[in-house]
Amino acid sequence: MPISRLIGIAGCVVACSLLSSAQLPESVRSAVLVNHSYEVTSNIVYKVANNYDVKLDVYRPREAKSPTPVVMMIHGGGWVSSNKDDYVLTAGPYLAMGFAVVNVEYRLGKVSLAPAAVEDCLCALRWIGIHAKQYNFDLEKLIVTGPSAGGHLALATSMIPLSAGFANECAHMGDPKDTAPRVAAVINLFGITDVADLLQGPNQRAYAVTWLGSLPGREELARQLSPLTYVRAGGPPVLTIHGDADPTVPYSHAVRLHEALTKAGVRNQLLTIPGGGHGGFTAEQDISIFEATRSFLESLGIRAVSQ
Repeated sequence: MPISRLIGIAGCVVACSLLSSAQLPESVRSAVLVNHSYEVTSNIVYKVANNYDVKLDVYRPREAKSPTPVVMMIHGGGWVSSNKDDYVLTAGPYLAMGFAVVNVEYRLGKVSLAPAAVEDCLCALRWIGIHAKQYNFDLEKLIVTGPSAGGHLALATSMIPLSAGFANECAHMGDPKDTAPRVAAVINLFGITDVADLLQGPNQRAYAVTWLGSLPGREELARQLSPLTYVRAGGPPVLTIHGDADPTVPYSHAVRLHEALTKAGVRNQLLTIPGGGHGGFTAEQDISIFEATRSFLESLGIRAVSQ
């Protein structure tokens, strides 16, 4: 056999051996293939207010054969800090379930005081309804979620009626009665449920005071922005997750919401994290939280068709 052929065979054996020994772990292979499975459209301007472009990102399965459940994800930060990009990784479990995710920005307090954040999120909800066909969203399986101030905004977006007037800024999107999709479920992660409670007294919080500023009638505005004000029969199902040692948003907010929803006959669940603070849960706790989330959604019939 020619020496050149022997060298070629030897080289192939070595190369094949290296490839075999370098097989990627399944978790890494999945990460490599993410780009083939999902499509990202970032920084879509859904609203212009105070000369400020308010944006959102869309993450969705590339080849879904039918409309996908969609999660409207709202970041936290006490209405005055943080941004949507800080929360991108929290979309992972929903994407793994075959859901689409709309990651929403809103005007922070330094741009516009209350109620701007609520107004923006109500417009983002309408944007989802208007663009459902374009992005293959299943509006029968629309979830709204967020942590802390994002939890408040998720609840407010899902519960505040048109009659409250906070959707008036969405007029450029058409008649709100025609463009506001119904929310199928809220996943409330340690969200504020009584804004007025944080303005004064033992539960006063600096971020709430900053967000309301020195607006005239701020106590009444705080009441109008509080999800507890709008608890009523027929509201969307709510799963609330809250640590009972949360120093930033009082655990009592979760308990009061749970009791009010139960009294009104609204399907809801309170998952208490014993000793849990303001997020920052352990890996095991995060896993149990998403197990509870998935179970809650599936009990409502919310799952991707491919599952």
